[in-house]
Amino acid sequence: MAGHIQDRWYKDITDPQGKTIRVKTSRHGTGLRYRARYTGPDGTEKSKSFPDRQRRQAEQWLAHTRADMERGHYIDPKNARTTFRQYAEKWLASQTTDMATRDAVERRLRLHAFPYIGTRPLGTFQPAHMRAWTRELEDAGIPGSYGHVIYGNVRAVLSAAVDDGYLTRNPCDAQSVRPPAAEPKRVVPWLPERVFAVRAALPEAFQPMTDVAGGCGLRQGEVFGLAVDALDFATDTLRVVRQVKLIRGKPVFAPPKCDKERDVPLPAAIGEALRAHMKAHKPVAVTLPWKRPDGPPVTARLLFTGREGRAIRRNDFNVHAWKPALVAAGVIPERAPGERHQAAREHGMHALRHFYASVLLDAGESIKAVSEYLGHADAAMTLRVYAHLMPSSAERTRKAVDAVFQHGEQDG
Repeated sequence: MAGHIQDRWYKDITDPQGKTIRVKTSRHGTGLRYRARYTGPDGTEKSKSFPDRQRRQAEQWLAHTRADMERGHYIDPKNARTTFRQYAEKWLASQTTDMATRDAVERRLRLHAFPYIGTRPLGTFQPAHMRAWTRELEDAGIPGSYGHVIYGNVRAVLSAAVDDGYLTRNPCDAQSVRPPAAEPKRVVPWLPERVFAVRAALPEAFQPMTDVAGGCGLRQGEVFGLAVDALDFATDTLRVVRQVKLIRGKPVFAPPKCDKERDVPLPAAIGEALRAHMKAHKPVAVTLPWKRPDGPPVTARLLFTGREGRAIRRNDFNVHAWKPALVAAGVIPERAPGERHQAAREHGMHALRHFYASVLLDAGESIKAVSEYLGHADAAMTLRVYAHLMPSSAERTRKAVDAVFQHGEQDG
């Protein structure tokens, strides 16, 4: 690295006798005196200015810069001045995940990261800043599990910034920085009585939703996207091929989560309920863009629709149908006049998937089959969520030995 110190207050000139003499410049006594200059790895000149009597500091700065280049730790000063928000917005724009995921990450960063660390230059980040920020999340009442997700998004941004040469080390990697603790929660599946009570409290046209969610394990968006082409009554199979999701407030058709289409056994009772529903409520052809608001139009004959035959919006359904049914079934209390219903994340429609998994595991179905029917990424995920619902080895042993000995006693 070529570098030198420029003294802006003095310059060398050659007098008529050919001697080099030092004279004051027009800037003498004003502004920062020393300018440390060097050529960066990109071939452009970089510089930093220092006040009078700090030539030694300017030389040290040049020496440290040279050492950073030699060790591969050099950060362009322009990059180091880039704020967290500026870089995060560029990072978001370069993501290739589906739009719903990007929108969720953008919202978390905008609401819970930018107000605290958005204006901080990347080159100034220290572990102390991350410790202070996580404490601010806690003081703001952000639940630990949600805070853990927000922290993960911020950590991903800073890791990318390290990869792109905006800072040398991710401050989240420091041992003194601990992410918000995700509260471990065991799934407590609903009993059949609750499932049927909520079903009965739903509007009649929506009651079969509980059948396909609790009897086939569909996610809420997959229920909303259930169409005639998914039902094969000849083989008693339900094929999960689409969901309805919101992208920036607009409904679209999209593949199931993780892009995993799947075949699910269609029990006779569920098939009969769907036949009766389609007889009473004719499927409606709904056209929505595919995967993104500007995607190609796709038409499906949906079994469940909202007002004016449109695709159901999650928030509308939850507020106007699902939560009132929870109230009627005694799951959550009645809301006060002018107030919203009580938050009930553990009692959302997803509870019917937990019910489905608990029924299968209680009947002795393999964790691999349950994972496939639920559309999980892998069986390990299913095991982490539902292992405590599987019949224990001790209980199976007792039943097996009892069966043998009871049979022997009868023969005797």
